[in-house]
Amino acid sequence: MLRGEISAESVWREYEAMLAYNESIQLDDNVRVNENFFVGRQWEGVESNGLPTPVFNFLKRVTLFTVASCTSDNIKLQASPLDGTAAARRAAEAVNRQFEEIFERNALTVLLREYLRNAAVDGDAATYTWWDADAEGPGGTRGAIVTEVVQNTRVGFGDTSDRRVEGQPYILIKRRELTEELRERARRLGCADWERLREDEDEQRLDAYKESGGRTTVILRLWKDDGSGEVWACECARGVMIRRPWNLGLRRYPVTWLCWDNVQDSYHGQAMLTGLIPNQIYINKLFAMTMTSLMMTAYPKIVYDRTRIPHWDNGIGRAIGVRGGDMSGVARILEPAQISPQIAQFISLTQELTQSNLGATSVALGEARPDNTSAIIALQRAAATPNELTRQSLYQSIEELGRIYMDFMAGYYGVRDIECAPDEALDRAVLDFAAPALDMTPDGRLRTAFDFSALRETPMQLRLDVGTSAYWSEIASTQTLDNLLALGHIDILEYLERVPDSCVTDRRGLMEAIKRRRGAQSAGQ
Repeated sequence: MLRGEISAESVWREYEAMLAYNESIQLDDNVRVNENFFVGRQWEGVESNGLPTPVFNFLKRVTLFTVASCTSDNIKLQASPLDGTAAARRAAEAVNRQFEEIFERNALTVLLREYLRNAAVDGDAATYTWWDADAEGPGGTRGAIVTEVVQNTRVGFGDTSDRRVEGQPYILIKRRELTEELRERARRLGCADWERLREDEDEQRLDAYKESGGRTTVILRLWKDDGSGEVWACECARGVMIRRPWNLGLRRYPVTWLCWDNVQDSYHGQAMLTGLIPNQIYINKLFAMTMTSLMMTAYPKIVYDRTRIPHWDNGIGRAIGVRGGDMSGVARILEPAQISPQIAQFISLTQELTQSNLGATSVALGEARPDNTSAIIALQRAAATPNELTRQSLYQSIEELGRIYMDFMAGYYGVRDIECAPDEALDRAVLDFAAPALDMTPDGRLRTAFDFSALRETPMQLRLDVGTSAYWSEIASTQTLDNLLALGHIDILEYLERVPDSCVTDRRGLMEAIKRRRGAQSAGQ
């Protein structure tokens, strides 16, 4: 669809087609049921008729364990140049610095847990990244990159049979805005029909208790220009074009998409919880029937001769009065009925098998006794194997998010001051001599201007590596350096240049002191 052909009516028709597709695969119903079971509303819509409605929500524990095991590592996004030129290394260092700032600003570690949790419970997870021009950036700059998690029921792909984001003809993102605030924003954007904006109902409202009044549905449409390949966008409500098409200045869609389990010929996936809900229902029903049986038959009852004692009622099991018969005198006690032990066995077996099939074994959950360290480590690694594919899919999604961040840097950052390490080709004595004329940080790094638009040039292509930056890796690196120093393969200065800052207090100051001492010794000779 060309930009001139896009209208509020055409976008709304695409939105209605999205709703029809979601209804055809029962997406909204599945998400509502899964969310209810996850939070513990597992008897919603069931007439209990006074019977107990117990909830033993082991699904939540299994889900949170799986999500935590996939996101427990301190994930770090690292850019490395494809060529070894100084310009490429400088670009990689600048991008890595910005990655750290963006991760910290968006609390990406917490966001990724919510991201993967949505995939496990709802079937899919999505993020949308946008440029906040009013935010205060680092170094007094204006504008920042913002990433937020979006529900899968509010994202629509133009090609419903393809889950790849970059291959989509268009992407729709729905949100609900307060009507009064939306009117004011539309008026500021120059929308001539801003007074026509009215509040409406949420067609995807999953629960009746969620307040939806006083809001209006807004559809953001993203697509790529056929000629330039740049991403364009427009915003509209029903019958009103709030913001006419504008160029985002990006080459990639600012959207990531993650399916928990892929479904053929559909961009929506299968949630982990969907296949486990029957097990949860089975356990809840067994507990409910057991509770009912216990309340009716677990307490002893007294049978007494009513011809001798007119009335007897001590509560709990209630006494039963009969006329005549052998009461062994006046009364006797009826023993309570016994419940089959198979019920408890099947409850435990169902829960254990469900957890073990998902990798949540007793070893992984920390419930095993660590008699042998090597065996425990081996079992924990084996328990993590079922989640390895999910973890790799998450890493791939983070790589895509990193490429989106680089696209925003190239399109919006412009020229910014960065800190970089001095060129290795420079002699240290020359660098010390020129230090007063250079803008250097206290730790010996250079402050210089960098044009981030150069990231789109061919020599600036970068490879993204997603891995873990765990505490044990720093320990291993430090131990290796200790061994090299002890064997005499490196000197103390080379050791201090590579050891992490957290291992040595005032590492830079110590290095400068050693250099001054060596310089004084050289001058004395």
